[in-house]
Amino acid sequence: MYRGEEMEEKYAGLREAVDKAEIVDAHAHNIVALHSSVPFLNCFSEATGDALSFAPHTLSFKRCLRDVSELYGSESSLHAVQQYRNSSGLDRISAMCFQAARISTLLIDDGIESDKKLDIEWHNKFVPKTGRILRIERLAEQILDDGSADGIIWTLDTFMRIFLGKLNSLADKVFGLKSIAAYRSGLKINTNVTLEEAQEGLTEVLRAGNPVRITNKHLIDYIFMRSLEVAVSYDLPLQIHTGFGDKDLDLRLCNPLHLRSVLEDKKFSKCRIVLLHASYPFSKEASYLASVYSQVYLDFGLAVPKLSVHGMITSVKELLELAPIKKVMFSTDGCLFPESFYLGSKKARDVVFSVLRDACADGDLSISEALEAVKDIFADNAKQFYKLDAAAKFVSSENGASDHSKLAIENGISPHSSKVATQSSEQDVAFVRMIWVDTSGQHRCRVVQKKRFHDSVKTNGVGLTFASMAMTSAADGPADGTNLSGVGEIRLVPDLSTKCRIPWAKQEEMVLADMYLKPGEAWEYCPREALRRVLKVLKEEFNLEVNAGFENEFFLLKKGLSGGNEEWVPFDTSSYCSTSAFDVASPVLYEIIAALESLNIAVDQLHAESGNGQYEIVLGYTACSDAADNLIFTREIIRAVARKHGLLATFVPKYALGEIGSGSHVHISLSQNGKNVFMASDECSRYGMSKVGEEFMSGVLNHLPSILAFTAPVPNSYDRLQPHMWSGAYLCWGKENKEAPLRTACPPGVPDGLVSNFEIKAIDGCANPYLALSSIIASGIDGLRRHLSLPEPINEDPQDGKLQRLPKSLSESVDALEKDTALEKLIGEKLLLAVKGVRKAEINYYSQNKDAYKNLIHRY
Repeated sequence: MYRGEEMEEKYAGLREAVDKAEIVDAHAHNIVALHSSVPFLNCFSEATGDALSFAPHTLSFKRCLRDVSELYGSESSLHAVQQYRNSSGLDRISAMCFQAARISTLLIDDGIESDKKLDIEWHNKFVPKTGRILRIERLAEQILDDGSADGIIWTLDTFMRIFLGKLNSLADKVFGLKSIAAYRSGLKINTNVTLEEAQEGLTEVLRAGNPVRITNKHLIDYIFMRSLEVAVSYDLPLQIHTGFGDKDLDLRLCNPLHLRSVLEDKKFSKCRIVLLHASYPFSKEASYLASVYSQVYLDFGLAVPKLSVHGMITSVKELLELAPIKKVMFSTDGCLFPESFYLGSKKARDVVFSVLRDACADGDLSISEALEAVKDIFADNAKQFYKLDAAAKFVSSENGASDHSKLAIENGISPHSSKVATQSSEQDVAFVRMIWVDTSGQHRCRVVQKKRFHDSVKTNGVGLTFASMAMTSAADGPADGTNLSGVGEIRLVPDLSTKCRIPWAKQEEMVLADMYLKPGEAWEYCPREALRRVLKVLKEEFNLEVNAGFENEFFLLKKGLSGGNEEWVPFDTSSYCSTSAFDVASPVLYEIIAALESLNIAVDQLHAESGNGQYEIVLGYTACSDAADNLIFTREIIRAVARKHGLLATFVPKYALGEIGSGSHVHISLSQNGKNVFMASDECSRYGMSKVGEEFMSGVLNHLPSILAFTAPVPNSYDRLQPHMWSGAYLCWGKENKEAPLRTACPPGVPDGLVSNFEIKAIDGCANPYLALSSIIASGIDGLRRHLSLPEPINEDPQDGKLQRLPKSLSESVDALEKDTALEKLIGEKLLLAVKGVRKAEINYYSQNKDAYKNLIHRY
């Protein structure tokens, strides 16, 4: 056997592992339409203008052109490949390229402005999961452009308030931030840039006119440092361009060694930073940084495939000279053309095999260690670095690998015809559920076929009668006094950022929907829009944002016999936090938690509650709007999984009057620029909360009787709000007082004497969370506007005669709401009219039908 054949046989397993490796592509850009004005030659070169005409004479061009023509089965010429592209269409060639590349996850920096750029969602047709990387400099430029068009007179304070507000609002929707400081002013970031310097930089940038292009070093450094603070607060990684790239950069200033002042700053020692482009030609310098700084990682996209074969292999070897393998990642840096993704993936497999094979031959690695390195470099390191299994939401999960293969077949390509085939066990989606929550707090949905959804509904929505927001828990018809009837129709439009595969029905997806009168004009009765309105006021007036976390108490019921009649009875009879109760329900609870995790909904804890068959699941803390969305999905999951096990899950406040009640307590805090500002800055403060926190909470306490019309929306809610039942029956607040309707909380990890948030206990599972949160935030805004103060806390079990009783009935809550002009102004007169009309109809019906509350277990 010849030496070459021996080598080939010895490393055949390594070659196979490389060829079959999954790729997580965490550094990529948008593809453009076929008729874009961007020259196809840009697929092969970073050059522009006249320099681009020399691209066909480079080693990488000649090699890459042969690879593409081989994939397409065309002649090896630029003209032939372009002809094939134009005749086949973008969908077909994209399917071929991504099929061959075998990319499982694609994170896109959409900050490059290109002619006829396609949005991130378009890429879902070809890759199972896609997400966004946010380019901070482009965000800043867009804000300045838009604000100038609106006549804003910019100051640094105004600009940074809007910039940081936008950055914070997007932080939980992206997988990382990205800086192109290297392209503009270099990597020698001044970590102590002053406000005066930044203001002068902003003035200089604005003086240059629109469209804004930020090139002033002081302003770039200031934006970089403030963004890094946001990245730390949200535990987001930061991508930094280093080494070669666009013509704009000064290569001398792109050496990553210039970043030392940032890396040495203790405030940012935990912020994960990845140096892009293999830092070529500074690969050794990058390797050194990754070896001595725990937060530094490396990505060799662009160096592969843009260099020669020797250059690619040398660059990757240099990265691995000092850098831990666990810190080295591949990405395609694919941009503009689907072929760039294919070429990056194809050549990376060859290069990584060559480098690891040589490392084995040299004695640096064993075969088994090289096999582990393959998985690390192509996928596992990126999954951990970007927290892909638990972080922000993917743009869409509708087009899993099954749709990837399906599209390939539709375009005349065998799913197994590429060098690397994509496999999938997922079933295709047949239907999409569009979910909304009505005024009475009931979940409702319209279901459309997937094709119709994508052809029309996702853009235009479906029709829905005005009466849908006037229905009660007892009747599917409009209540009197709501000003809504069967006359008139709105558009129910899906919020695509919430669309996800249904865990218990794999052939379906679900998406939360908004209500519009016409495109671009939100309906005043839309609950999600009501929450957005009050959040916007809070942000614009006080630069504050709300974070929230819900507790979910519910009963699991089973069918049983009582007096010869079939009825729903508790699933078990164990006590509070009983291990046996958890054991008996664990098959149901495990499946619920797995389903929540599949939707990236964090669960803090779960346990058996006090009632027979009662359980509680506590959701993770997150941005207010997301918390409401997560609560809706959580209720859907709990009910569906229970049904699968032959049980009935109910969130009704009192399913049986002799049983303990169920609540949906919500924890609230305030943040500013990513920092919790509800909590006081030191232990000497009044009650452990800041002045802003006290004013906001005082507003909630002041309006609590009116708020109950939103948070306790059915007469049955008041069977729960009784003294000595840990639900809050008196108008008061307390420190860690479970009998107070509002209590401040000092969870583990918070310094003694300080409080991080407050809990509202007087809320239950019949409440529409968007309307409930709207009423709470509107009340807090009123407290901030009027600078209200809290009374002394109640640190004992409240007693009759000493404190004002909260409304004992829904009638009393509605009466309080009728007099509450502050809430009417903030939430909206028309929406409040509908709320009051529905509540009065509930009062009337249940006063005449005393046992009708028993049917609520099927509604909530």
